[in-house]
Amino acid sequence: MAPEVVPPESVPRPAWGRWLLVSVIAIAAAHLLDETAWRLVRVPSVYDKDWGRLLRSMGFLPTWLLIATAFWLQVREPDARRAGTRLLVLGPTLGGLAAEVIKLLSRRLRPDAEQFAYAFRSFADAPFSNRGMGLPSSHTLVAFAGAFALARLFPRARWVFYGLAAGCGLSRVMATAHYLSDTVVAACVAWGVVAAIAPRLPAR
Repeated sequence: MAPEVVPPESVPRPAWGRWLLVSVIAIAAAHLLDETAWRLVRVPSVYDKDWGRLLRSMGFLPTWLLIATAFWLQVREPDARRAGTRLLVLGPTLGGLAAEVIKLLSRRLRPDAEQFAYAFRSFADAPFSNRGMGLPSSHTLVAFAGAFALARLFPRARWVFYGLAAGCGLSRVMATAHYLSDTVVAACVAWGVVAAIAPRLPAR
C-alpha cells in the first residue's frame, strides 16, 4: 500500500511574514545564547558515538538522495511520486547550495575552541573560498531542508524528522564546529527554501 500523501488543498501556503518574524526572533535569541552554548554544550567525542554519527548523517546529502529513492520506489501514483521525489531531492540539495552561498557572503569563521569571539574573513582574502566558515551550518541546513520536505509528505511524523534535524544541529554545536546561531540560521533558511520550492502535491 502506498504511503498517504497530503492532497493539494491541505498544503498550506507559505506564511512568509510569520517566517520572517520567527526567524528574526530566533536568530537574535541564538546570538545571545552563543557564548553559553559554546562554554557548556561541549562533547568533543560526539562523533565517536553511534548516536552522534547518526545525527550528523542527517546533514549528509546522499542520505536524502537515498530517502528520495526509497520514496520513489514505494509510491505508485505517478504525480505523487514525481512531486514527492522532486521535493526530497531539491530541498536538501538547494539547501546545501544556499548554505555555501551564504557562507561566502557572511564570512563568519567557525568557533575557536580556546576563546569565544566572532571572527570574520575579509572579502579580499580568498573571496570565493568558504573554507573554515561556519555561518550557516551546512549540515544543519541540509538536515532541516530534508526534514521540512518529509514533513510535508508525512505530516503526522513531522516531529520525528524535526527531532533528527535538531539533533544534527546540536551535534555540530557539541563538536565545537559551529555556534548555536549558525544552526538556527540554517534551520530558518531551510524552511524558506522548502516553502519556496514545494509543489502542490496531488492526492495519492
